[in-house]
Amino acid sequence: MAVRKDTLFERFLAPIVKTFLIDQAALRRFYESIDWEHAAASLTNPTVAYPPYYKNQNFHSIEGGYLAITAAVSYDPITQYALPPNEIWVRQELLASIRCKPSRILDLGCGTGSTTLLLKQAFPTAEVAGMDLSPYMLVVARHKSTQAGLPIQWHHGKAEKTGFLSASFDLITVCLLFHETPPAIAKAILRECYRLLTVGGEVLVLDGNQQMLRQAHWLTDIFEEPYIQDYAAESVDAWMGEAGFGAVQTRSVWGIHQVTRGVKPASSQTVDFSSNWETLPQGQWAGAGG
Repeated sequence: MAVRKDTLFERFLAPIVKTFLIDQAALRRFYESIDWEHAAASLTNPTVAYPPYYKNQNFHSIEGGYLAITAAVSYDPITQYALPPNEIWVRQELLASIRCKPSRILDLGCGTGSTTLLLKQAFPTAEVAGMDLSPYMLVVARHKSTQAGLPIQWHHGKAEKTGFLSASFDLITVCLLFHETPPAIAKAILRECYRLLTVGGEVLVLDGNQQMLRQAHWLTDIFEEPYIQDYAAESVDAWMGEAGFGAVQTRSVWGIHQVTRGVKPASSQTVDFSSNWETLPQGQWAGAGG
């Protein structure tokens, strides 16, 4: 699929970001410091089959989307300008909504691990894992966690079919993922979250403010986001309710983002069938979605 040249980002924002706001020399040094194919191979789950909604989309106007090394290299420098007023403040709003004291945390669609690292810093005694479909994004995430001295498990797989045991986690976070997936997949991810959580466990979703996006259609054209209009037209609250979560509540964050929280109710019963995440060596674990 060809990269669109008519998005507002490509026409107006990309030249400014790439020319004035991003240290191109630093990006080049980072790119050249890593053997990307070797590093990605060490994290890749060979049983994963990339679904059409993911592998055939040029997210953020990048040829190949998140399966391109350029996406992984440029993600953090660009995202700091794509989450106003401040990326860290926005991500910390998700952490501020957590009410449980988790011992096991899973960050789905973790990307380069920015939220995952914040979770480990906030809950240093918890076991923290991040999962993403892009091995290149996981390379960056592992690099960042190693540099920070934070022990985090990184897994390659699909958020809608993780392969982890039921009731394995007390807290699951999903950041900036739902606007990049078809609504049917977002709903499947929430059903998977429900299965993975212990009774009383929490799921937290940080993404664009759906009400605001419905009223400002131009925002959906800034980046090449194939599913964002479908995301804007629906409701994460409703999706959580359909998945079985209780105490569902969404709050606006800086007007243009939102955090939605749900709790797995005490009446829940779970049965399981998948491999235990603790026993799965990174890059070689069985039972993951494919």
